[in-house]
Amino acid sequence: MAFKKDDVIIIEPREMFVGNKDAAVTLIEFGEYESEECAKVNEIVKQLLEAYDGKIRFQFRHFPLTLIHQRSLKASESAVAAGQEGKFWEMHNVLFANRRNLGTTSLKLYSKEAGVNNKKFLDELVNGVYGWQVQDDIKEGRNRGVKDIPVFFVNDEMVSGKPTFANLSAALDAALKKGKSKTTTKKATAKKAAPKKKQKA
Repeated sequence: MAFKKDDVIIIEPREMFVGNKDAAVTLIEFGEYESEECAKVNEIVKQLLEAYDGKIRFQFRHFPLTLIHQRSLKASESAVAAGQEGKFWEMHNVLFANRRNLGTTSLKLYSKEAGVNNKKFLDELVNGVYGWQVQDDIKEGRNRGVKDIPVFFVNDEMVSGKPTFANLSAALDAALKKGKSKTTTKKATAKKAAPKKKQKA
């Protein structure tokens, strides 16, 4: 459900997807925008979305390491803000491209680059309008066992090992295969359960 604040509906990160929004397999990443590792792995995510086009959906959840990256929190809030206009993915990639310069005023410029039209963008960032959404992601990440980033989940199962293309695609393949076998089982069960027609005497 969308989060309601002062009668304004806020779309939460858990409701933002890239790729096929109806896909049975979801790839979730917990990360942040100042991390070099997250920036590197973002290129792998792009490759995966291309390789599994139509089969998966991707969701980025915010886990800023504010003790070492002081600007990552506002950067995360800016991505949530852009998501309100359907420009999350555009802003997401602009932020990674400019990860060494994420001052609040710069975030406003990046939002224009991403195609965001909100004239109150900077005011909302300064006032922390989307702060709760980021805090909720941090809390959920901790509950899921996230300590360092980036961390990936495929259909809510944590992916072990390094987040390489090979490891992540293996996890996606397994989830897609699992989904197909479930569908086949359901069809077989439905056939068995179908009542036999009575033969006329």
